[in-house]
Amino acid sequence: MALAETENNKISDNPFLNLNYESALEALGNDYYEEVAAAEFPQHILRWRNDSLLNRLGLNPEDVADEHFITAFGKFEGRKPLLALRYHGYQFGEYNPFLGDGRGFLYGQVRSTDGELYDFGTKGSGKTPYSRGGDGMLTLKGGVREVLAAEALNYMGVRTSRCLSMIETGLSLWRGDEPSPTRSSVMVRMSRSHIRFGTFERLHYIRRPDLAKKLLDRVIELYYRYLVDEEEKYALFYTDLVKRTAELVGQWMAAGFCHAVLNTDNMSITGESFDYGPYAFIPTYQPNFTAAYFDYYGRYCYGHQPSICKWNLETLQESLKAIIEPSDMESGLVSFDEHYHREYRSLMLKKLGFEKIDSPEAIELFNLTIQFLLESKVEYHKFFSEMARTFSSKWRDDPSLIMIDSDVVPVSGSSQLFDDWCILYHKILNSFDIDQINAIAQTLIRYNPKTVILRPVIESIWEPIVREDNWQPFYELLARIQSGE
Repeated sequence: MALAETENNKISDNPFLNLNYESALEALGNDYYEEVAAAEFPQHILRWRNDSLLNRLGLNPEDVADEHFITAFGKFEGRKPLLALRYHGYQFGEYNPFLGDGRGFLYGQVRSTDGELYDFGTKGSGKTPYSRGGDGMLTLKGGVREVLAAEALNYMGVRTSRCLSMIETGLSLWRGDEPSPTRSSVMVRMSRSHIRFGTFERLHYIRRPDLAKKLLDRVIELYYRYLVDEEEKYALFYTDLVKRTAELVGQWMAAGFCHAVLNTDNMSITGESFDYGPYAFIPTYQPNFTAAYFDYYGRYCYGHQPSICKWNLETLQESLKAIIEPSDMESGLVSFDEHYHREYRSLMLKKLGFEKIDSPEAIELFNLTIQFLLESKVEYHKFFSEMARTFSSKWRDDPSLIMIDSDVVPVSGSSQLFDDWCILYHKILNSFDIDQINAIAQTLIRYNPKTVILRPVIESIWEPIVREDNWQPFYELLARIQSGE
């Protein structure tokens, strides 16, 4: 058999290349993208394959070989066109018209088994017309960090993109924020959409409301299908985007997650979290905690995330006003605070063990918990995981027994604030039947994983990779994250 024929057979047998790709965005025309070619890499080592996503694509992990990932997402054989998307964005409050996919592209769009459309988007796959002098590459550490963030947030109930694969590419990169030279990778992100707030901001900037309306119709058709036949579908779309975004921020806040770079080009039109660069999980409850070293004034600190996302939504109105009545958008934005507070409070109460509770005492407990976390500086994630570990039905009998076996909280009698919290928690527990106590224990376990990827944890798995090319700690950490340990 000729070599070319052998290679063609390898491609035709590749399950990723035989998926039923849709041209949902491509069909709109090249006003929204540029066709690009992927870089060629000297090496292809598959470092991560997310088998938990394969079933959603209708694929059996046992039928998918590592080489299938490498051929499709490392060598980029057998799949065209590849699209670098065009967008602008407000970056740290200043408008930047010189953006776009500068180190990645839209690989393809495919339906999952739930009938929803998902994007495969690459990161680190080479230069595009929007690279603006950059090399279009992704550091290996950057890929490792995004894999960890996406899996951790997914388990914690955050609506997030996830990583399908990560391939080390053999290039040496120079970066100012990492010891250099450093290793490189190309990652494939699976998300609901790579259309951003900045996608519409670009169309407003170039004065093409016709293209904005064409794109918005497609967004509604794909991601807000229940609105297609509504008379006020555009206003309803914006109101629903406000709700989705507000809920997403509530999920971040409960997870103790600081995204770090909430520019409008990092805001998804589907209300999904994506693009994890200098993110961090908070070590203690600090509203002014800032994850990005270059965020000098704390614009995107942990506590500002709700107001920043609301500002981003308000700013988006300017780009949509040719399609949607400004008064309708203003009315929709008013609901942001209500949706955010409802989601955040609900998730925090779940972290406290209460799946469904709606009472004045529950709101008081939520407020008292935030106050205690702020003033005590107790480790944020450990406080909740210790609640799950030490929970006992005996807590119904005596508030002084609450978390008595944990060393992360004040000793009973040494903190009036904590004692008040225990008394209130004890009171709420006694409003439940003894048979419901087991459900509270399970809720505590479900919403409070033992493993949280604080910065020292990430560094602890990165060091073996750098020193010995030892990936076992990385895989063990991911296994713990995915199992909820």
